[in-house]
Amino acid sequence: MEKIIITNILLIAGSLILTGCFHASPASPLNKVQSSPFTNQKDSGGQVKLTSSAFTDNQPIPALYTCDGNNVNPPFTINNIPANTQSLALIVDDPDAPADDWVHWLVWNIPPTTTEIAQNSIPAGSIQGTTDFGDTKYGGPCPPSGSHRYQFKLFALDTSLNLPATITKKEFLQAIEGHILDQTLLVSTYTRK
Repeated sequence: MEKIIITNILLIAGSLILTGCFHASPASPLNKVQSSPFTNQKDSGGQVKLTSSAFTDNQPIPALYTCDGNNVNPPFTINNIPANTQSLALIVDDPDAPADDWVHWLVWNIPPTTTEIAQNSIPAGSIQGTTDFGDTKYGGPCPPSGSHRYQFKLFALDTSLNLPATITKKEFLQAIEGHILDQTLLVSTYTRK
């Protein structure tokens, strides 16, 4: 009888250990759920596109645009903006940050006629929100260690936004809920030397 009890205890303990081994840590970047999934789009029939002459999708961003360089925003080209777009918005974040997506730039009310965003500038009439650096300006990639991804998310909206510059990314995403006509994602990477 004692042998059966010990065997059952060992089986239960072994099961718990195996369960723990196969359960990934929620802080692991590979298991993180992006806090700003591209959802609730209205069908625009278009395919807005964001590119940069400074880097291509899924490639390293030059140091010039990081905390190791001049810390200025890279240049962007915007194509295929839906005809009924009232404004554009851009979020730059780091999904590999240790605690949560780290917001590097938040810009809204970009005029819908904008096809170029120059280096170290924003289009007239655009509003910059507060980043996780505590500033209302672009804060370039500056990973504490290892290689991080940086997501440049562009949204075509059916409205202009009346929001305070102190708004958080979460509040911003709530404000654009149901107003997204189209969206695109450009990703860069950066590793500090």
